Amino acid sequence: MNVLGIDIGGSGIKGAPVDTEAGELLEERLRIPTPEPSSPDAVAGVVRTITEHFGWTGPVGVTFPGVVVDGVIRSAANVDRSWVGVDAARLFGGATVLNDADAAGLAEVRFGEGKGHRGTILVLTFGTGIGSALFVDGTLVPNTELGHLELNGKEAEHHASDRAREKHDLGWDKWAERVEEYLRHVEMLFTPSLIVIGGGVSKKAQKFLPHVHLATPVVPAALQNQAGIIGVAHAAAGRVQTVR
Repeated sequence: MNVLGIDIGGSGIKGAPVDTEAGELLEERLRIPTPEPSSPDAVAGVVRTITEHFGWTGPVGVTFPGVVVDGVIRSAANVDRSWVGVDAARLFGGATVLNDADAAGLAEVRFGEGKGHRGTILVLTFGTGIGSALFVDGTLVPNTELGHLELNGKEAEHHASDRAREKHDLGWDKWAERVEEYLRHVEMLFTPSLIVIGGGVSKKAQKFLPHVHLATPVVPAALQNQAGIIGVAHAAAGRVQTVR
């Protein structure tokens, strides 16, 4: 089944049609900057623009950077707070709506670095914030939001996200120290068998991952920044198992 996947982020909204059997984009993705303010109506306008760009009339999956329960937004850390309580599935015309990191994780577990792995897998996306997707024997535990764990008296994503790296003008080695500190914290909590690093920084993994040392294997996402698009399309095609 082919599905249009759209990935809403704090800085950009990107989408492309996806072959959900192969886990591949069918066309070059379109990226549009996230509007400011990132209100529901403004973001819905961008989603509509992307849909029209591809002339899409089939099923659609949309990610959201926050907690999503049955298509309704429950938190909005990196977009406008007016999203909280919005029925995003209805706003997007009946689309499947999923937490953005959960979507990226689904893609990595089905088609990427997590494929064939058993046990506990953590997929962590480093971008505007830190997103997380937790899998136990291939089953998703949704909406973990581990970027909001407390670390050194503040939310972890304020200390170790890619935005924090840019804000504090950190070199890759210095930022890697913060990333390692955060990863050691989640390693202690979950004892994962594998940690996959996704988000925009995954394509620059060689700049920081050699400086990160954990007992748990840590690898960059195979699908890099396309994972959210592919994962939410996969979810919209009805191939997702989650813990409720």
